[in-house]
Amino acid sequence: MTKTFRAILKDNYLQWLDEAPEITSNSLVKVDVTLLEEPKITETKSDGAKMAEALAKLSNNNTFAGVDPQKWQREIRQDRSLLNRD
Repeated sequence: MTKTFRAILKDNYLQWLDEAPEITSNSLVKVDVTLLEEPKITETKSDGAKMAEALAKLSNNNTFAGVDPQKWQREIRQDRSLLNRD
């Protein structure tokens, strides 16, 4: 009799979602895998030229000339309350 078990395929391993089949660790089990939905592949491309241009504009305008880097760093590193950690 065929049984169906729900799982997620991750890095070539199955992660059981609900009930897992009872098998011994050394046994081989024949399976049929049906992909229910196509995996979503998103490519993130960085446009380095635009980034370099934006940084060059900031540099040419002396945008951060009035900023004291040590003072800025001390302000950024202040202790903050962490969510759900009180």
